[in-house]
Amino acid sequence: MTTTAVRSDPSTERPQTPDDSAEDSRHLKIAMVAPPYFTIPPKGYGGIEAVVADLSNALTAAGHKVTLIAAGANGTRAEFRPVWDATVPERLGEPGPEIIYAAEARRVVEALAAEGAADVVHDHTFAGVLNAPAYAQLGLPTIATMHGPADSELRGFYRVLGDDVPLVAISHRQQALAPELSWIDVVHNGLDPAAWPYQPCKGSYALFLGRFSPDKGAHTAVLAARAAGLPLILAGKCAEPAERRYFREQVEPLLGPYDQMIGPADGTRKRELFANARCLLFPIQWEEPFGMVMIESMICGTPVVALRAGAVPEVVSHGVSGLICDDPEQLPQALLEVTGLDPADCRRHVVQNFSAAHMALGYARAYRRALASLEVVPAAQPSAAPARPRPAPLGLHRTGSPPRRSGQAPAAR
Repeated sequence: MTTTAVRSDPSTERPQTPDDSAEDSRHLKIAMVAPPYFTIPPKGYGGIEAVVADLSNALTAAGHKVTLIAAGANGTRAEFRPVWDATVPERLGEPGPEIIYAAEARRVVEALAAEGAADVVHDHTFAGVLNAPAYAQLGLPTIATMHGPADSELRGFYRVLGDDVPLVAISHRQQALAPELSWIDVVHNGLDPAAWPYQPCKGSYALFLGRFSPDKGAHTAVLAARAAGLPLILAGKCAEPAERRYFREQVEPLLGPYDQMIGPADGTRKRELFANARCLLFPIQWEEPFGMVMIESMICGTPVVALRAGAVPEVVSHGVSGLICDDPEQLPQALLEVTGLDPADCRRHVVQNFSAAHMALGYARAYRRALASLEVVPAAQPSAAPARPRPAPLGLHRTGSPPRRSGQAPAAR
């Protein structure tokens, strides 16, 4: 496998944006419902929360009025209506908090509707979309972003909801895996380029950053780096029993003397790791719906070496911003050849295709499509919302909370 670097001046880059029109200049009022598990933006783990923060900021910068409905404190430029006074990361994956939070968030949306402060609801939670019929009675369409895999239980869930909730896919591959669902648009995830460093001079190590589960392929990353003779740094979430077991049984025994496991990385540490890495190694073993770490790496000027699966071919420009392999046996050679790619081209690829401004334009288009398709129904009288954020019920944010129960997580993270 050979690679030809495409080199050009990053100072001349211009973002590519969706087609605009006179109608697109109309500013919207958006109720942005975020999950209650991590801060917006997150301090470390929390891909959905990072997208919500960048989207809220970009929509606000474009002149739209965004009201963020979330738990804890507000770290965005949007207006803020808290549902709970603290986030509940320790309850991620339990059904109880999802249902209770959805019920209380509904009252906040109803209050916004009564104030004339919302045109559309954008829900990023799992259970919150069940409120869509009630919002429609208020004249508010609801759209939902499918942050998780389409080839999972989510498919059946959204199939049952039907036209009640228009869906936005985060990749064309995700949409193609469940073509019968009520898709209204495809909008790739994005980020704010100004919030990420650019480093043209790279270190010698390859980087794996992600959840420690077999489908993310940390074991494959270790084997590939060893075969290429490169040190590997592994970072990411390794807290759940299944994650710890996977690391202990399938990853740790493979580590060599020059490999390093550092665990979770906060925003500052993550940027340092991306900026100085030789490349991001992304040997996924599943239908990845998007893969935020790929654009986070490329915006730092660091190319991606990945296996062809899920949305990888949509996100990585082969031979420009990374190398895509069809077989794990090709990864070691790709790790050696990836230094032939230009860091400036990696960053430009994200600026032109995956910026937060580009994402905001795509969602504004989706909101208008939802508004245009909403059937007009008599508005119901909204209930009064609490004047202040309520404490998380059932001790959700206190130590000593009940043990986790089995139940589907709100989205794959």
